[in-house]
Amino acid sequence: MSQTGKSDIEIAQESQMKRIKEIVSDLGITEHEWEPYGHYKAKLDLAVMDRLQGQKDGKVILVTAINPTPAGEGKSTCTVGLGQALNKIGKNAMIALREPSLGPTMGIKGGAAGGGYSQVVPMEDINLHFTGDIHAITTAHNALAAMMDNHIHRGNELGIDVRRVVWKRVMDMNDRSLREVVVGLGGPLKGVPRQSGFDITVASEIMAILCLAKNMTDLKERLAKMVVGYTAEDEPVTAKDLGAEGALTLLLKDAVKPNLVQTLENTPALIHGGPFANIAHGCNSVIATKMASKLADFVVTEAGFGADLGAEKFLDIKTRAGDIDPDLVVIVATIRALKMHGGVAKDELKEENVEALKHGLENLEKHVETIRGFGLPHVVAINRFIHDTDEEIAILKSWCESQGINVELADVWAHGGDGGKELAEKAVALIEENKKNFTYTYDVNESIAEKISAIAQKVYGADGVDFSQQAKKQMADYDRYGWGDLPVCMAKTQYSLSDDPGKLGRPEGFRITVRELKPSVGAGFIVALTGDVMTMPGLPKEPAALKMDVDEQGRAVGLF
Repeated sequence: MSQTGKSDIEIAQESQMKRIKEIVSDLGITEHEWEPYGHYKAKLDLAVMDRLQGQKDGKVILVTAINPTPAGEGKSTCTVGLGQALNKIGKNAMIALREPSLGPTMGIKGGAAGGGYSQVVPMEDINLHFTGDIHAITTAHNALAAMMDNHIHRGNELGIDVRRVVWKRVMDMNDRSLREVVVGLGGPLKGVPRQSGFDITVASEIMAILCLAKNMTDLKERLAKMVVGYTAEDEPVTAKDLGAEGALTLLLKDAVKPNLVQTLENTPALIHGGPFANIAHGCNSVIATKMASKLADFVVTEAGFGADLGAEKFLDIKTRAGDIDPDLVVIVATIRALKMHGGVAKDELKEENVEALKHGLENLEKHVETIRGFGLPHVVAINRFIHDTDEEIAILKSWCESQGINVELADVWAHGGDGGKELAEKAVALIEENKKNFTYTYDVNESIAEKISAIAQKVYGADGVDFSQQAKKQMADYDRYGWGDLPVCMAKTQYSLSDDPGKLGRPEGFRITVRELKPSVGAGFIVALTGDVMTMPGLPKEPAALKMDVDEQGRAVGLF
């Protein structure tokens, strides 16, 4: 609830939105470059990029965070608030965000459209079916699964070993009962029996591809490279081998176009794509970020969870794929998360606890070190919550200043853009200093093991990495297939710098265990699975869906 006692959705529903054609007109987009999806949403054609190709890119600001609590720490809220604040101080700014998945929305995390007076709207549309992008990805993914199973049923000319099929099915919901299934039961007319399962749609390689493709041609070429399984001789079989890439591209021809909406203060926002950051690369699409940088002087975008996950993947994977040159990183920190890292139980975070706060600062310290390692200017944004005390905020600000860390209070949840003006001024000043020396965590030409070790040691602070026998064999195979020079996408818990969600703060003396690798050749990276990270989450004991409803006027209730 806000300080006025209103929920996020009540605030959003009372907002004065502009018709989307006004937002489009203000951006200088021509009549043939956009398509309305109702009164307040639009798809932007990729022709916008062709027309503005020679135009100088705007400054890219990445918003990341410390390791979060289970409820999240408000990166989206700070991203929206900073975008609004930049416009408040006279800058031409846009926002680029991920699309929310129905799984977390109906589960524990809630929506992902910001909060309070720093939201993107219409938030109920954005948090539900939006423009259908995620459904299109679900359909394309499952179409490939159906084509593969049909190929096996019709004689299996490619010699796919049904024991080595890696392409599962997906759905956009948390459903633990679908993690392991058997398909093809019921006799010869029902297909060939084999063990399979479901992932959540945002874990699909097609989602990653949509978010890393530069254009329609690149999208199709990437889809063709996706590995669906292996032959008895252990040779990979791809979507191209099945002749599926054309149909998949057709199913995604509208989903590849970015979605234009607005904030509560009418700042334009592109919301497009939504891979998870703990099991995928956690960033909105390259197309949306690049398009925003052509349409505005400043782009505020985010990457999921803490800097150990989303920011590392944005900087090591997305910038490479999209030729993006980031200018500044904002590290969101909250008093409550720092207290949790300092040993406070989740149900006691509303109580003042200065000693726990001081102890938890070591988590923030590591994330600042990580961003410094990338050679990028940075500022800590203290995302204020209503239970934060003045003493706690003063201690956090004083510690940052004593460490030479730029810091500003972001009161954007309660006050929108006005609550982020100081942060916006600081961001512009740091960018204008132009002291960045952007560098990657690793060279892509290093071995897969070396790249994983570099991330574990430099970003997580681990002593080293242990590889299972399965992972060792896979690394040897991937080198043989020619995949060894791909970047690495780590699948790891978001709650800890380690691969153990119970190790909060800044753990020391730990090692990362890689149990399995997964090739995402179309996306252009190798996924390294650590810990017990699930690619199909489950619903909590009391899912958020229990509080959701619709009133007699058809308006959403209890969405967030």
